[in-house]
Amino acid sequence: MAIIALKAWYLEQYEPIREVIKKPCDLRLSRNSLLKTGMRADFLNERREIEISHWFSYYLEGVRVEFYIEGSGFYVISNIDLVSQEIYFTKQESLSGLEPIIYYSPQTEYPTATGMILPILETTIAQLSSRSRVPLKLEIAYRPQDSPLRISRSQLRNIRKSLLYIADTTPITTVVGENHTSILLSPNTCVEIGYAMESKDNGQILLLRMERSDISGKFPFDVSGYKELSFKNESGLEKTLPGLIATLLQRFAILTH
Repeated sequence: MAIIALKAWYLEQYEPIREVIKKPCDLRLSRNSLLKTGMRADFLNERREIEISHWFSYYLEGVRVEFYIEGSGFYVISNIDLVSQEIYFTKQESLSGLEPIIYYSPQTEYPTATGMILPILETTIAQLSSRSRVPLKLEIAYRPQDSPLRISRSQLRNIRKSLLYIADTTPITTVVGENHTSILLSPNTCVEIGYAMESKDNGQILLLRMERSDISGKFPFDVSGYKELSFKNESGLEKTLPGLIATLLQRFAILTH
């Protein structure tokens, strides 16, 4: 039976996978078995080629070594046997599976906040993109004018695959209960926030909120653990938002200066 060689690329830092696979592969593999959580394969490279690779030196030092394997997804090396030329991989979620998108969910019910946030956000992403190894794209959630919101699969995918998810949680009104007053957010934004909280890490979500002097109350759901930024005016937002987004992007190591 002919050996079907699989290509594998070492992932040292974040890079969109469509760019990774344009490069020469680091490993050629013959898969022996595939499980839900792992893979066993023979490497087809020369043993000396493996021994002198920088990723193998990281493996010997106990550093997490991650690969993208053609047609199978993202894996971390759990064990290598150079004598038998076998490698054991463990299935892993990867940052490289994300796309260089900053996804923004606006609210349209209180235009004052939207008018402040969007221009500053657009300028910030453009400036950060000029400093990034990977060009960044701002994706703004669609808001229909005269029909109910229907979130498409592509929108959900973009939220899930984005590097960062940013939402405008400025209150649009309040509801008075027996013992407390709750602020209400845009229902369209709430739907998208819920999906983002389900599909993304805490460190990938940023909630913006303009403080309104005419509205006060408790937030309608628990957002402890998520990064929040409150602001009173345009100058305050312009001063703090760029640095905060740059900080949230540090985990991807894409900003060069």
